[in-house]
Amino acid sequence: MAEKEKFVFSDPHVKPDEKLIFSIIGGKKNLWQRLMGFMSENYKDSEGGWNYYNDGKRWLFKMVLKKKTIFWATILEGGFRITFYFGGKAEPVIIASDLPDKAKQQFLTGPRYGKIRAITSLVNDMSDVNTIENIIAIKVKMK
Repeated sequence: MAEKEKFVFSDPHVKPDEKLIFSIIGGKKNLWQRLMGFMSENYKDSEGGWNYYNDGKRWLFKMVLKKKTIFWATILEGGFRITFYFGGKAEPVIIASDLPDKAKQQFLTGPRYGKIRAITSLVNDMSDVNTIENIIAIKVKMK
């Protein structure tokens, strides 16, 4: 994650929509569209939605498949990031995967929230989207 990310969508009265999102993420619009298209094409039962969370004082996008949360998205000035949360059972799967070492190390050494650990990716280019698509496949397979 960037050291000084500037979060947007902090007004509880202004729900994000595509026009607003694209005006903020600019040239990364195609990356957002690719990721959302990937979900709808490969996971027909997936759906995403925006909710305002008082604890963080901002809107977050939650992508779910049936009732399972797949990832969270946060819009930043000029881009966005995606966060996945995994339990301990995911460790051997993630370690054995072909994910980049950076993602594996983040999972292994990052903060823990009880038994839960996160992988977060700032989306800058198509290689980041490809990594996220691989993480999605892992997340979907986990029970």
